[in-house]
Amino acid sequence: MSFATRGVLEVIDADGVRLLRFDRPEALNAFSQALWEAVTEALADAAEDDTIHCVVLTGNGRAFTAGMDLTEMADTEALAKLDTPGYQLLMPVLEAFPKPLLAAVNGVGVGIGMTMFPHCDIALIATSARLKAPFVSLGVTTEAAASVTLPAVAGWQRAAHLLFTEPWVDAERAVELGLALEVVPDDEVLERTMAIARTIATMPLASLVATKEMLVAGRIDALRAARLREERVFERLVGEAANAAALADFTGKG
Repeated sequence: MSFATRGVLEVIDADGVRLLRFDRPEALNAFSQALWEAVTEALADAAEDDTIHCVVLTGNGRAFTAGMDLTEMADTEALAKLDTPGYQLLMPVLEAFPKPLLAAVNGVGVGIGMTMFPHCDIALIATSARLKAPFVSLGVTTEAAASVTLPAVAGWQRAAHLLFTEPWVDAERAVELGLALEVVPDDEVLERTMAIARTIATMPLASLVATKEMLVAGRIDALRAARLREERVFERLVGEAANAAALADFTGKG
């Protein structure tokens, strides 16, 4: 491994499986720029490493991930200095990842902690895990091509309900919606996921990559187009909110 984990990501390679554990438990594994970059680099490296046949994503502590780090996002000056925001680095790598990608959903998943699952090939979810997609209430819109993936896996009305009313989704409901394969006891979710990953890792790499390519081929263009549409609308909504706040502040002072 020649990439940097920046102290926010644990990487363990064994038996042909790379385990990526989000490691910001004090922040519920919220995605900071450092974590976006670390996961991007670890996945890109795994894609090119012939000793790695399969990757598993999980979180450290009581959360899978609480989504984007809102504290960091609020620092507009720091964000303006970035060459590329971390989300825009990760998503092209995630949506086109060429090998089997699994998730062991160990706890709370919010935002990207929920919209990431349709990009995974298999997800097992812990009994106590809860998911939520709070975009509309924050004045923005979907991310990670969720405008396409959620209706595809859950159906139009269920997806609309998730996005417009933002309910907490428990583990059993996550399986019903197609976001996860099965519910597993909390203390078994990682090992059960790793067991599946190790089985996958015994398969010929060329066949795994070819099969994943076939699975992704039918949707990759739609995912990319949806992600770019979402980014444009997201930026527009954020800009409109900022302008409205500035105008309110100005008129209030007047």
